[in-house]
Amino acid sequence: MTNNDVLRRMRYIFDLNDTTMISIFSHAQLQVTREQISAWLKKDDDEGFEKCRDLNLAAFLNGFIVARRGKKDGPAVANEKKLNNNIVLKKLKIALSLESDAIIQMLARVDLPISKHELSAFFRKSGHKNYRECKDQFLRNFLQGLQLDYRPAEGAFSWNKDAKPAPTDKK
Repeated sequence: MTNNDVLRRMRYIFDLNDTTMISIFSHAQLQVTREQISAWLKKDDDEGFEKCRDLNLAAFLNGFIVARRGKKDGPAVANEKKLNNNIVLKKLKIALSLESDAIIQMLARVDLPISKHELSAFFRKSGHKNYRECKDQFLRNFLQGLQLDYRPAEGAFSWNKDAKPAPTDKK
């Protein structure tokens, strides 16, 4: 998945407007404009499309963590210059305070059964013998699961960091 795809999906899932997105970026000490956000959110073949660099998406994800969980004591986390799907997955897990069981249930709802051991392999360091690379399809399914939890119906999600996802009847 491209960084632009992740940014678009996050905006839709959490119903983020431009002002909220600018605020999220500022939590990670990156000042962006509405024009930049608009260019990143455009479709790849639209006029004015601009590719979202790893540093920009890292800043958004770090800011999203701060927006959802609050600022951590000590120095601010540096925005990564290079991202991969494993890092994106880990940052979303942290921001949303997701436990492994919740992720497993979320993925089961999008017809992607996974065991706890398989899931934990995505969160290991890249040099670890049981490390597993997070492929685009897995990240896409994870974001689809987030969408089912956080935006199951139009207007069901509130940008309140204490809000819980709406319960779903799917099993």
